[in-house]
Amino acid sequence: MRTPIYLDYNATTPVDDRVLDAMLPFFREHFGNASSEHSFGWTADEAVKQARERTAKLIGATPRTLFFTSGATESVSLAIRGAGDIYGGRRHRIVTVQTEHRAVLATCEAMEREGYETTYLPVGTDGLVDLDALEAALNEETFLVSVMWANNETGVVQPIPEIAERAHRAGALMMTDATQAAGKLPISVNHDGVDLLALSAHKLYGPKGVGALYVRQRGPRVRLAPQVTGGGQEEGLRGGTLNVPGIVGLGMAAQIARRAQADDAERLEALRDRFEAAVCAAVPGTAVNGAGAPRLPNTTSLRFEGARAAQLLPVLHDVAASAGSACHAHTDEPSHVLTAMGLTPEQARATVRFSLGRPTTEAEVDVAAEHVAESVHLVRRRAAA
Repeated sequence: MRTPIYLDYNATTPVDDRVLDAMLPFFREHFGNASSEHSFGWTADEAVKQARERTAKLIGATPRTLFFTSGATESVSLAIRGAGDIYGGRRHRIVTVQTEHRAVLATCEAMEREGYETTYLPVGTDGLVDLDALEAALNEETFLVSVMWANNETGVVQPIPEIAERAHRAGALMMTDATQAAGKLPISVNHDGVDLLALSAHKLYGPKGVGALYVRQRGPRVRLAPQVTGGGQEEGLRGGTLNVPGIVGLGMAAQIARRAQADDAERLEALRDRFEAAVCAAVPGTAVNGAGAPRLPNTTSLRFEGARAAQLLPVLHDVAASAGSACHAHTDEPSHVLTAMGLTPEQARATVRFSLGRPTTEAEVDVAAEHVAESVHLVRRRAAA
């Protein structure tokens, strides 16, 4: 067994061998610009079309509704800012949630400096949005509701169809950051009532630096103002030469994830439950954050009483895990997600996220649980000394 055991798949995933094999020809043999009007360009363009179709199928969309970006952060910014530029004249309010990823929160904060208003909904101790509170926050000035489908730190899954229904009744668009949900949960944008959806390749065994944004084209047709202008690529919504190898990789990763999603979910949920049970049995004073809510099958957020994550992770040599979002791994600030759920700053700092992936085995889970228990006991003894 190789060490350290990687249990940080919510941060990023290894590129699947099949994805890499699909990408490699587009670095050398088929290196054409997808916008070029000759055989090299046509080959690249056909590959992009195929990837668009494969990625769209992952979320139950049609290819013409999907636009490629550099990743979920850009997709989120394009969705929120682009919608604000179009609809923000008569409606200037955004409703979102305190536990959103910083990609959403930072964009909303920037737009507030430009005159927009944002309502940040609280969550319960289980991490779920109160639907009545959401409905009370909506009014005729709301143009967008943005709620993360599945939280990157706790794995808590929000009731997106119910949220979308309330957003639409108020005349607002429904946007979701599905970065963690895509490939792990069944998604159908039409059935679920989503108007805008962001996802990223590197969370589902694809390459870094490429993502996609779904934009509803019918019932209603959603319009966005481009935020990156240039050569008119992506129907003028996002300028710049297309990253053909990356897009091909995203398409292949999406196809694999769609076919494997149900089996992956069943297996990973069993492994996650096995890991949680082993750690909780071996380490008294352990709690599972968000345990009372629907969660991603691969994610567990464990709180260890008397053992801060900043002290625990350095001694947890043989297990790669995270204190929270990978984007804020180098700060000792308590997680805004966990404090929004009612944890004290000290409790939030005593939390470690473990996220399993397609390569994770039973043996890895069992050994990791032993290492976690040993490390927590060591940190507690040092604190008591």
